[in-house]
Amino acid sequence: MSDVREAPQPESLFGSPVSYSRGQKVVHPSRAEYVGVLKKLLDDGFAMCSDLTAVDYLSHPGRELPAGVVAERFEVVVNLTSIATRDRIRVRVQVPEADATIASLFELWPGTEAMEREVFDMFGVRFDGHPDLTRILMPEDWEGHPLRKDYSVGRIPVQFKGANS
Repeated sequence: MSDVREAPQPESLFGSPVSYSRGQKVVHPSRAEYVGVLKKLLDDGFAMCSDLTAVDYLSHPGRELPAGVVAERFEVVVNLTSIATRDRIRVRVQVPEADATIASLFELWPGTEAMEREVFDMFGVRFDGHPDLTRILMPEDWEGHPLRKDYSVGRIPVQFKGANS
């Protein structure tokens, strides 16, 4: 008898790698698997999408990700809650800078409409299938996306009442 042990298989959920952050389960589907995994999570009782946002990792490309997940500049982060069991789960999807698009979750959670618009407005990530993907915080004619790490800080002069000009 040999004492050879097989290496433990990495944890996965619906075929996507899983990691843990501060005790919370984090699922890392690809963009192609994104909607399918989220549909299954909805079917499993994660009925509330409490948050949908993005992160620009331009200045931090070496972050820790599970094996097989390729780091991209942008990451869409979705936080789901199961009201019945009080469980929470986070979904992190890598989105490349060259094709900053991902499917909309509006059909699954209509409450994501404003959150997706905010991510579009601030980061420039487009959501395919979104019913009204327009700016929500910045004026319609604003150029650029203010939460991108390469966005110029700029400055707007402040005029005080009664100040000599």
